[in-house]
Amino acid sequence: MKSSFDLKNLVRPNVLKMKPYSSARDEYKTDGRKMTFLDANENPFDNGVNRYPDPQQGKVKHVLASQKGVSEAQILLGNGSDEVLDLIFRAFCQPQVDNVITLPPTYGMYKVLAGLNEVEDREVVLKTDFQPDVDSILQKVDERTKIIFLCSPNNPTGNSFSEASIEKILKSFNGLVVIDEAYIDFSAERSWLERLHEFPNLVITQTLSKAFGQAGIRLGICYASEEIVDILNKIKPPYNVNELSQQKALTQLKNSEVVKEEVQLILKERELLRTNLSKMAFVKEIFPSDANFLLVRVEDADKKYKQLVEAGVVVRNRSNQELCENTLRFTVGTPDENKELIEVLKRLKA
Repeated sequence: MKSSFDLKNLVRPNVLKMKPYSSARDEYKTDGRKMTFLDANENPFDNGVNRYPDPQQGKVKHVLASQKGVSEAQILLGNGSDEVLDLIFRAFCQPQVDNVITLPPTYGMYKVLAGLNEVEDREVVLKTDFQPDVDSILQKVDERTKIIFLCSPNNPTGNSFSEASIEKILKSFNGLVVIDEAYIDFSAERSWLERLHEFPNLVITQTLSKAFGQAGIRLGICYASEEIVDILNKIKPPYNVNELSQQKALTQLKNSEVVKEEVQLILKERELLRTNLSKMAFVKEIFPSDANFLLVRVEDADKKYKQLVEAGVVVRNRSNQELCENTLRFTVGTPDENKELIEVLKRLKA
């Protein structure tokens, strides 16, 4: 199969015809002068958040564009990556008609959003080494397949997909390929953002929730061609990222040295955690990780999970996922939290 990508053929016809909602803050662009704003029916008394936020998050996009080497027009921000993913579904997938392809075990929201939008989710289970089965994926594609979702580094497995596999999918599929890079800051692999200009069908999602420590502000990022971002902006809620989130995002994005130091500490702790886990008799396998967690196969995961909760430690039991029988997912915590986890695990009874 050879890609013949045409964005207009992918967009839902009703979305293609739409014009985005124009808010008061969209219509007037400040030129730096002090202005009296009487256009948006806001409360006029200044308390820091009495005005609507910038609907296009210009200051945040300006910093991201500079750091990532893309244009501001190639960035869409959302209320977490989940909103970004939902917008992609709604812009490109016709309910009860189109389908997408996902690769379990993977991030569960792809399936939830497919169900929410009445879009068929064609699952192609990863190979036993947690790599994509590219031939099987391409065999699942038909004329109604709009999106292939690739989570790399993958959740819950922790590994990155091979560059050759992803490149073959990008070149062979004439729909959108969404690469979810929520954990890319913990990986030694390069981001696909470096190759965004090569593939018109490539969409990359990232987040401030993981390495940047901003899970509480819900700030998801989409990088794509200007044409794809224009389509998503047609259906984006006008004020989807609030003022406080924008302010916190700006502060943290400018605090890059601290973020890098925290990432390095997490990576160091991840390997210490791996070393200690490998010495425990009930641990059967520790999977390679490019993320801030380890997926670990153990004896009787259900029992171990309950024992940990009773000891005051909460991890994630992933045993109900494809290929993940008897696995627990351990997020890498602070050095003290990791030490506590190891001590608790050492005390667990068989």
